[in-house]
Amino acid sequence: MEGNQSPTIQALVDAGVHFGHQRRRWNPRMGTYIYAQKDGIDVINLQKTLSLLEHAIEFVKDVASNGKRVMFVGTKKQAVNAIIEESSRSNSMWVNSRWLGGTLTNFATIKDRINYMLSLESRRDSGEFEVLTKKETLGLENKINKLNKYFDGIRDFNELPGVLFVVDVGRESIAVAEAKKLGIPVVAIVDTDCDPSGIDFPIPGNDDGIRSIKLVTGFIANAILEGSVVNTQEAASTDEEAASTDEEAASTDEEAASTDEEAASTDEEAASTDEEAASTDSK
Repeated sequence: MEGNQSPTIQALVDAGVHFGHQRRRWNPRMGTYIYAQKDGIDVINLQKTLSLLEHAIEFVKDVASNGKRVMFVGTKKQAVNAIIEESSRSNSMWVNSRWLGGTLTNFATIKDRINYMLSLESRRDSGEFEVLTKKETLGLENKINKLNKYFDGIRDFNELPGVLFVVDVGRESIAVAEAKKLGIPVVAIVDTDCDPSGIDFPIPGNDDGIRSIKLVTGFIANAILEGSVVNTQEAASTDEEAASTDEEAASTDEEAASTDEEAASTDEEAASTDEEAASTDSK
């Protein structure tokens, strides 16, 4: 979803964000976000969804404005494409295959695997594979493909994310647990069968519908882009202030040098006067 349009109740309705699960699957802790039941299906209160979504958007925007990145996590098939598209559009990290335990909490080991993947890709792109046998080349290509499956979205994973955005907190419970352990805030779409209590910024909504996932994920991506613009502007302003400070310092140095020259000239004049006085005394 491109553009900076704000979320509306109508947009949420059109995307089916209000459709929950069958009542027999509901989590009682989601009760406060359920508006009614229809044909045995829980209907989510979109007034609350809208309010919480707007709150989450402002938070993500603030995180991005401070130069922190967001990691998108959604491995269910309905979320795969939206996760790639919106995270790529907002220059964010993403995981849309199986979440590997320790991705956050065992950062050093994960980084080693990413570096290994990048090393293999570099060797392939530089032509090193051309001197290998077909079997060896195929083996290395398979390794690259397997590593890409898990690490392609976090290949530039150099520091922990400022926030985790999750689709389906039940399915991604390990990712959520790791984020909580490290104090990383979690923003998530939470359906009626999930527990919202451990989520910092829950967004009650349908986490199974492709359109619903795409819509909410798009709003999060837009928030990141808006926040990144603020961060860029602030960085540019800081650079301008630094340049101005340097200019002022240079001007001060020039004034000091000029003062030194004037003092030296005064000293020369005084020395000349002393010489003339000495000459007069000798006469």
